[in-house]
Amino acid sequence: MEQNPFKDKIALVTGSSRGIGRAIALAFAEAGADVVINHTPKSGSSQAKAEAVCGEIENLGRKALIIQADIASKASVRELFQAVSTQMGRLDFLVLNAARAPFKPFEKLLERELRHLVEVNFMGNIFCIQEAVPLLEATRGGIVFISSLGSRFYNPSYPLGSMKAAMETVVRDCAESLSDKGISVNGVCGGIVKTDSFKVLRQYMEDLEHIPDELCVAPEALAEVALFLCSPAARAIRGQTVVVDNGLSNRLYRPAWVGRR
Repeated sequence: MEQNPFKDKIALVTGSSRGIGRAIALAFAEAGADVVINHTPKSGSSQAKAEAVCGEIENLGRKALIIQADIASKASVRELFQAVSTQMGRLDFLVLNAARAPFKPFEKLLERELRHLVEVNFMGNIFCIQEAVPLLEATRGGIVFISSLGSRFYNPSYPLGSMKAAMETVVRDCAESLSDKGISVNGVCGGIVKTDSFKVLRQYMEDLEHIPDELCVAPEALAEVALFLCSPAARAIRGQTVVVDNGLSNRLYRPAWVGRR
């Protein structure tokens, strides 16, 4: 096994200006890879946060490139990967982390919200996979999709969960269809992660804020698993979505005192 399988490799992490994406970008940099940071808005806090992540990566002695792109647009995705190819020269790892959706029940979604839900969280990821294949085939690289427990469990105001479930199926299918090209494809299904989205989600998910801290997951925990799935140690894992939730989903019933001190 290589002593450092990530040294001088290139990782692209979509939606990496904050939260889980930021943690994944930093994990790759700490492991020795150069990182392409992607965010959607052309200005505002997203740009500032992307620049901050870029600075952190460069402080680790690695290269960082910021590329603004809206993955819901096939043309924008094409430009994203052309920039990666031109400016970085290769691509070894693609982490599909970007996601965007309203918190509301399906029956209340407006047509534009429903279309946006599918375009960003399903079509956008597939656009990225399509554009990444030639680059990843050349490096025998890997794809990791970041999912969530909403793909498996009902939440009354979390339509994003259905897109996560659909993408977990895409993970399985692409693992098979891309195996001959030497591209590995897997997923990471995160539990309750206390990022900015958690502050909004707890308004819609009953008793979420009462879940003990030991049953929540740090963004860094998901990042470590994503990194593992891109490593030679995971070479026998194909088309799987690994649940990382500190055991939260193991029980249908958990007494109120469990996990409390």
